Amino acid sequence: SHRRPRHREHSHSCAPARPRRIGNLARRDTIKTRRIDFPTFTMPDIDRYRPEDQRGIEALYRSVFGTDAAAASRLRWDWQYRRNPNNPDGAPLLWVVREGPTIIGHYATMPVRLSLGGKEIPAAWGTDAMVAPERQRRGLGEELFRTWDRSVGASLGLGLSDASSRLLKRMHFPDVPPIPGLVKPLTRRAVRLPQWPMALNRFVSAVTLPIVRVAARVRPLRADVEPIRRFDVSFTELWERLTDRFELAVRRDAAYLNWKYIEPPHVRYSVAALKRDGRAEGYAVYRHAQEPRGRVTLLVDFLADTHDDIGFKTLLRWVDAEARQAGSDKIRCYAAHLGFRRIMRHSGYFQMGRPLALAAKINAVAVPAKFYKDTDDWHITLGDSDQDVGIRDWD
Repeated sequence: SHRRPRHREHSHSCAPARPRRIGNLARRDTIKTRRIDFPTFTMPDIDRYRPEDQRGIEALYRSVFGTDAAAASRLRWDWQYRRNPNNPDGAPLLWVVREGPTIIGHYATMPVRLSLGGKEIPAAWGTDAMVAPERQRRGLGEELFRTWDRSVGASLGLGLSDASSRLLKRMHFPDVPPIPGLVKPLTRRAVRLPQWPMALNRFVSAVTLPIVRVAARVRPLRADVEPIRRFDVSFTELWERLTDRFELAVRRDAAYLNWKYIEPPHVRYSVAALKRDGRAEGYAVYRHAQEPRGRVTLLVDFLADTHDDIGFKTLLRWVDAEARQAGSDKIRCYAAHLGFRRIMRHSGYFQMGRPLALAAKINAVAVPAKFYKDTDDWHITLGDSDQDVGIRDWD
């Protein structure tokens, strides 16, 4: 007889395998699982503002920014959004996010006519954006931005926060150089900074005093300048003569200028007009404000022929005299155009301080990539967008 082999070959039987024992537990090849249903998030509706949305927007503003900020916004809302002469179809260009009957998001913009070397397209500055705190981090803010960008001929932003800059970068907005800041010192207190201790501020003031005295020298006016209380049709004619001097600039006709600088209910501007033979040749818009370490005159907006050095210098000297009379320690402004900055440097201004972040994306017409890199012929100031409307100063 044959002996049975000690080791059997592997069986190919289809019988079920015997469970293996681990300690006192038997583990089987099949493990029962329980299905878990996670809640899904559906994107709410985004559409244009309707008049009946006003109360919901005000409630959202209070929940996001607080009662005081909501009251300040209410003071300027009708002027800033409903009375803008560039509103398409006469209606504010705003978007809301609806979740049933509730407004949970809102994006307000400021429509303008944008001139590209004399060719005008519709555009809009992005201004107030907000999402209800309990609905944040769900992509609603980005969807609001994308809706705005798809709806306008050019998307513009000024003084952007870091979060907004990162979002626009994700949306493939082109990189645009910021707007340089310029300061003209008038007194030894002009270079003081609130974050410096007083001893350091006094030392810097003493060291820079000779430079301040040279920059602040009084120079006579060389053309006729007069204060005005309203922009007439001659300023529309001025814009029409100068529009092709700028590769990019907001249309500055009389209707826009009156709305922007004469009619605001919350801030008071002074306006000086440069005239020759009774014809408008330029203007300057400015106001005075108190800061922690002194008083400042803000040169908010201006316009003149970029080749008219004498005319623009005369406007700057008028503002110098007004600033001294108001007791200001310095004059501050922002200017994108290289020609204006050149004249200002010759008039005692220094490029200093943090620049103003700028975003621009042209959608209506094709522009070359270099258009966004060389902005020396763009005319953008502090008065563009809403950078100056949040300061409730009646001085």
